[in-house]
Amino acid sequence: MARERTGQGIHIGISGWRYAPWRGRFYPKGLPQYHELAYAAGMLPSIELNGSFYSLQRPSAYQEWSAQTPDDFIFAVKGSRYITHMRRLQDVRVALANFLASGVLALGDKLGPFLWQLPPSMRFDAQRIESFLELLPHTARAAAALAREHDARVDGRAWLKAPRNLRLRHAMEVRHASFVDPAFIALLRRHDVALVVADTAGRWPLLEDLTADFVYLRLHGDKKLYASGYGDEALDRWAERIRAWRQGRQVKDARLASEVAAPRGRRDVFCYFDNDVKVDAPFDAARLAQRLKVRTGFG
Repeated sequence: MARERTGQGIHIGISGWRYAPWRGRFYPKGLPQYHELAYAAGMLPSIELNGSFYSLQRPSAYQEWSAQTPDDFIFAVKGSRYITHMRRLQDVRVALANFLASGVLALGDKLGPFLWQLPPSMRFDAQRIESFLELLPHTARAAAALAREHDARVDGRAWLKAPRNLRLRHAMEVRHASFVDPAFIALLRRHDVALVVADTAGRWPLLEDLTADFVYLRLHGDKKLYASGYGDEALDRWAERIRAWRQGRQVKDARLASEVAAPRGRRDVFCYFDNDVKVDAPFDAARLAQRLKVRTGFG
């Protein structure tokens, strides 16, 4: 039986770590770029790895990132934009095999949820979404099996070893109003995929339907996308929600697409700040972590 990641609780972190404006403000002045991941991982317990969105990485990169982080560190991994934005989830079996073979499994026990972010122009198509969800592996062993179907793009550099008994999780972030549909929520629940709760300053849907045994939260900025920081009131509100989800409850004012209640049960929560433009993300993450008694390196 695959090992559950339940009981690990609340993971709060940042989306990416390599940002020039952070140097000298979050990162100590003069810190070599090579040491930035190790520094960030010493300050926060989780990071959303987004280089995987832009291109296929190599196993050596994933191994290096793993080696630079603490034993209990968790990476969320953003799925390839070739799959989500270029192929738009259609005929992506080989593309998914290439992505899985590119080295993500080399993270071992540090591999957390996969994030699949859909483009704003993609409308809800039940058949297309279900076909994609059916492809997603939920164990490392199944992922390695699919990875063996890779094509020549990763020949000679494929990583096909599966961490033993590791269960995989997936989350989907949507950006079109047509996804505010009970049928979409039902699909996610059927395939045990989390709906990303995405705060995008009102630009795209913010939904809080619980569709899996974990919650994936992305905070892009509540007033200005990618730029505005979160004040005390906003952080208190998100902390309240995270406590409720962790305890197996839904908040009374939840913004929902479906009237069908989610099964009760404690949920792990993964929360990533993506308001990086003005260097708010790591500090907002630390302030939210403090409210939830999540240990950080900020003191």
